[in-house]
Amino acid sequence: MLGRIFAYCRVSTTEQNTQNQILAIRSTGYEVLDSRVISETVSGSTRALERQQFKNLVEHKLEKGDSLIVLKLDRLGRDNIDVQQTIELLSTKGIKIICLDLPVSDLSSSEGKLMLQMFSAFAEFERNRIRERTQEGLARAKSEGKKLGRPKAIETTRAVQSCKLGDMSQSSAAKHLNIGIATVKRHWNKTI
Repeated sequence: MLGRIFAYCRVSTTEQNTQNQILAIRSTGYEVLDSRVISETVSGSTRALERQQFKNLVEHKLEKGDSLIVLKLDRLGRDNIDVQQTIELLSTKGIKIICLDLPVSDLSSSEGKLMLQMFSAFAEFERNRIRERTQEGLARAKSEGKKLGRPKAIETTRAVQSCKLGDMSQSSAAKHLNIGIATVKRHWNKTI
């Protein structure tokens, strides 16, 4: 008897969605029921079992003989050790892990385990490079005298109050200051 097929789809920001991942999985021939597609918006640097939907999937839905499909290895995570521990946990439970972007898609096989170690190391390397480039960019901006971080609330209050005194509407003030309307409303009646 074949087990059930689940798909895990993850994006990092709310501006993204998992529709393309779901379509790509189904286009490879896997018929995954909508009720077995687990979608989540969480950073890949968050440990797998600290992600609410993934943890629920592992602890309450997946059973021995089931298959878990991910479109890309980095959907499971970007930390090499965490990805390997997650695969090992699932394999120990008798769950087959399929990653569609690898030459060997069955990560439960010995070839798949070797491939996993290589590709998860590359994913972790890329995450570290992104972090390094971000730090380099911040250091460069700081050396150029640019202000980093969130503006002080008092500065925002002053700017909003200035717009208010200039008879601007709240929405005009938001556009003029390039801030959200909720921020303008929060500072609209504050006293300095």
